[in-house]
Amino acid sequence: MSGTTTADTCRRREAGAGANRWVVLVVLCVSLLLVALDATVLHVAVPAVTEDLRPGAIELLWIVDVYPLVCASLLILFGTLGDRIGRRRVLLLGYALFGVASGVAALADSAQLLIGARALLGVGGAMIMPATLSILRQVFPDRRERALAIGIWSAVAAVGAAVGPLLGGFLLEHFWWGSVFLINIPLMLISLPIGRLLPESRGARNGPWDVTGALMAAAGLFGLVLGVKRLGGGEAPLGPLTLGPLLVGAALMFGFVRRQRRRTHPLVNLRMFARPAFSTSVGCIVLAMLALVGLELIAAQYLQLVLGLSPLETGLRLLPLTFAAMAAGLVGARTLRRFGPRVMVCSGFCVTAAAVVTLTAMGGGDNAGLLLTGFVLLGFGLETTLFGAYESMLNEAPPAQAGGAAAIGETSYQLGAGIGIALLGSVMNAAYAPGLSSVPGVPARDSAAAGHSLGEAYEVAARLGGDRGAALRHAARDSFVHGLHVTLLVSAGLLLLGAVMALRLPRVMECEVPAVAAPGGVPAPREAAGSRVTA
Repeated sequence: MSGTTTADTCRRREAGAGANRWVVLVVLCVSLLLVALDATVLHVAVPAVTEDLRPGAIELLWIVDVYPLVCASLLILFGTLGDRIGRRRVLLLGYALFGVASGVAALADSAQLLIGARALLGVGGAMIMPATLSILRQVFPDRRERALAIGIWSAVAAVGAAVGPLLGGFLLEHFWWGSVFLINIPLMLISLPIGRLLPESRGARNGPWDVTGALMAAAGLFGLVLGVKRLGGGEAPLGPLTLGPLLVGAALMFGFVRRQRRRTHPLVNLRMFARPAFSTSVGCIVLAMLALVGLELIAAQYLQLVLGLSPLETGLRLLPLTFAAMAAGLVGARTLRRFGPRVMVCSGFCVTAAAVVTLTAMGGGDNAGLLLTGFVLLGFGLETTLFGAYESMLNEAPPAQAGGAAAIGETSYQLGAGIGIALLGSVMNAAYAPGLSSVPGVPARDSAAAGHSLGEAYEVAARLGGDRGAALRHAARDSFVHGLHVTLLVSAGLLLLGAVMALRLPRVMECEVPAVAAPGGVPAPREAAGSRVTA
């Protein structure tokens, strides 16, 4: 056996600590699948929950939103805690909490109990998400293998997000609404013992863990995400319940950043943002998610309210987007080796922008071929972008800060999604409402109500009936399609901005082999830093 082969074998054994790294990847992907499923599976169960528990309007909003809100706000806390006490330990605690919270949610007999259970699910999700990425970073020290692992990991995330509504619809047809939570329990019972086979890893324990900083980050992110979600929900932008959380959250995050800069041993090493590849990757994640989530929401409304498709038909129409994203994730490692981060991420943004411009040809009629082409390009382009950005971000982070870096990436993901709904939703409303201001025969009060959303316009049209109702319905559909076109063009501009930003990423994929202790404790020779990989 050659010396190089021996060194590779030793390195992989050290990284896996006795566990096959590909088995580790399977366990991490199952973890991610559960979290991704739970983020979307409840959406189709909302009518059944409403009928059974009779929540008020505010309670229903919290039932849906408390999970992503709590999860996003605690990512940095648990990501950095994993660096301190052990990432596997945090992951296993997340498994246990996720399983218990799922049981409580399934058996909830009141809206308040369901909200509490969903909040606990968010805590469990925040423990699981950064731990999976940071363990992956540790188990795959070779960048080439890590790129392949991230591709599989991201493909699983795409599957979970798409399968959630479909699985929820199937379960609701055969069981009660609590079944959408019960499916987590057997998977967690399997994951807990298997998860103990994962290698433990942690960062350097330099100084005490900054509890105050962790709580400041959690509270600040909670305020920011809550404010952004209220903006996306159409709340008054200057209202105290929207502006208050935003200002408090921004103030706390400003204080958090100042605190971290002054500390000898910060909770999050903000010097990572001084590295162009790291800061650019985080910005690209925000822009990609901003475009994806806002467009998915508007596309779902278009398919259901303009084309008249059922929720299940809508989910099936969006499946090509998911399949394309899976394909992009699976070939991402090869693409990254062949073209490098700069070309990969920049091209991903450009393909996505081309998809968005293609979709501006959508009208009031069903053009299945156009939608298929647009959704396939959209899924492939966005996943290519996210893959390259995530891989570059993790590669730039020191191994000791892997949990904090993963938490920053996931937080950027959540913030980008929230900002996308708020921003593109506002653009959509601004372009949609003026078209209903002067519909012949429709009172100004009814026109104003119809201008809130297409669904509300249909309700007003049904109440008016006759020619007036038909005229309002027709005008609302035309205005929605116009607003969709404007929103798509704005999104294309943001995506092209992302393509320009991606030019700051490294041109080639540089791989550095980690040092391995040779017999006698002497470090084995390393490959030259920055050795270039060719396909």
